[in-house]
Amino acid sequence: MDTGTHVVMGVALGGLATLDPVVQSDPMLFNAVLIGTLAGSQAPDFDTILKLKNNAVYIRNHRGITHSIPAVLLWGIGIASIIYLFTPEVNFLHLWLWTFLAVILHVFVDVFNAYGTQAYRPFTKRWVAYGFINTFDPYIFILHIVGIVAWNLGANPGYTWLIIYFVITLYYGKRYFDKRVLVKHIYNHFEEVQQIATSPTLRQNVWRIAITTTSKYYVARAVDGHITILDEFAYKEIDDEDPIVEKALTDHNIRAFLSFSPVYRYEVNYFDEYTEVRFNDLRYFSKGRYPFVALAQIDDEHGDDELKILNSYTGWVFTEEKLQDKLTVASETK
Repeated sequence: MDTGTHVVMGVALGGLATLDPVVQSDPMLFNAVLIGTLAGSQAPDFDTILKLKNNAVYIRNHRGITHSIPAVLLWGIGIASIIYLFTPEVNFLHLWLWTFLAVILHVFVDVFNAYGTQAYRPFTKRWVAYGFINTFDPYIFILHIVGIVAWNLGANPGYTWLIIYFVITLYYGKRYFDKRVLVKHIYNHFEEVQQIATSPTLRQNVWRIAITTTSKYYVARAVDGHITILDEFAYKEIDDEDPIVEKALTDHNIRAFLSFSPVYRYEVNYFDEYTEVRFNDLRYFSKGRYPFVALAQIDDEHGDDELKILNSYTGWVFTEEKLQDKLTVASETK
């Protein structure tokens, strides 16, 4: 989920904690728990700082190890321990339990959007992205704002948040079944489907879809169950026997992209000065282009034995001009 939603979820868990008799009877513990749930609801996204290094490192690691099972355990213990240093008189067990719950909730809700997490590490590095809740869901966010306002107006925080989270649970169930109906519809209308990547939008009845079959990639949009094909390409495996492609696959930006993207197409473009290998993630088609991209420009004028990567990039770019600007900047900083 987005940062704002994680923040309000931290507040909500602080309110739910008042249902705990130990927390309810100790104002200092309640304040410590509220700090813990707010910190815990943000902690797994600490890896956002990696963006300061470069996009490749960020893409490979964001929502990776910081959202793993060992990290979830360590975040809860670490945050609770730091708070306990300043409030040693509070009940550590209850402080840790509510802080730990905030971290768990953060990772749990992240698996339901299209971006996903590596929540099952260390057992697998597979990205878990169930793709039926938007990264920012206005209904979920608004329900939390309603709860915060009601709490400030004097409503019982424990029962208020209990009711709101019951409604949100029903909402998750609805969106899950919305996706199931959509996926069934896709299987009924496309042959030899291998993979379906769904991305919900801010509108309940509109979905972005990327479909992989044995012969084609389809980029589509579903509105009220009606699927419109926006783009399609012949299915093509990566030809790692092509020296140009093989060289591109050694680049850190290309490797980062491939470690994250589950459905993409690639193309090789030949120019006078270099040969370009470009990958486009098919899940994020917007305004006629694929904004999540990775490419490598390779100098091949001296033959296959002396291939050299001149430049490369991966990240979100919404115009070709902006992409070329970023490549220029990257080249100048080498």
